[in-house]
Amino acid sequence: MDKISIERIQTLHPTIRSKAENDYLAANKLLPKNVRLRITQAMRTWDEQEELYAQGRTKKGKIVTNAKAGYSWHNYGLAIDICILFDTNNDGTFETASFKVDKYWMIVTNYLKSKGWNWGGDWKTFKDYPHFEITHGFSLSEARRRYMQRKFIPNTQYITL
Repeated sequence: MDKISIERIQTLHPTIRSKAENDYLAANKLLPKNVRLRITQAMRTWDEQEELYAQGRTKKGKIVTNAKAGYSWHNYGLAIDICILFDTNNDGTFETASFKVDKYWMIVTNYLKSKGWNWGGDWKTFKDYPHFEITHGFSLSEARRRYMQRKFIPNTQYITL
């Protein structure tokens, strides 16, 4: 089990937290001993989303998102991004990260899709291969409306669904 991934999963919306952890653990069991799934992103604040959106536009770097703050399921704790880690030295360190859509990536992708996750690789425009989301049938406009109206689960920053 990857402590970093588990910590990131704990930032997700309470309605998908245990599902995300169970799916993460099960997906890892499908991979060979020297290959592991890593959750690279989960909940992202609106400020963090604006910083990411600025990348490649008003700040240095490659464009990695088309979503401004409030227009990403990460902002509501309903999305994860992944990579695949490799233990290239066979010493348990898993230091090599890959975003290549290879056979290991597709093992994870097919498993997560079978468990109800929507995959950014299936999008018609701006394919986002690391991205998976569970939206409970809500639209982003409804999520934004609930956020702006502060319809939160009591004592949290998570919108009610």
